[in-house]
Amino acid sequence: MIKVTKLDGKEYYVNPHLIECIEIRPDTILVMQSGKTYIVRDEADDVLNKIETYRKRLGIQVVQE
Repeated sequence: MIKVTKLDGKEYYVNPHLIECIEIRPDTILVMQSGKTYIVRDEADDVLNKIETYRKRLGIQVVQE
């Protein structure tokens, strides 16, 4: 799980394996496989770094493009 901060300042943990895509509008929007969305304060690059760190802890190889 990775920690993200919603716009109201509350911190949440989300399962990064269930994130389908990250939309960058002015805000960062996490679109989950379920269709649910989370608008977060975190920058998209920060979320990606958290996902990469999380997967490295699990021993999952991260392929960078």
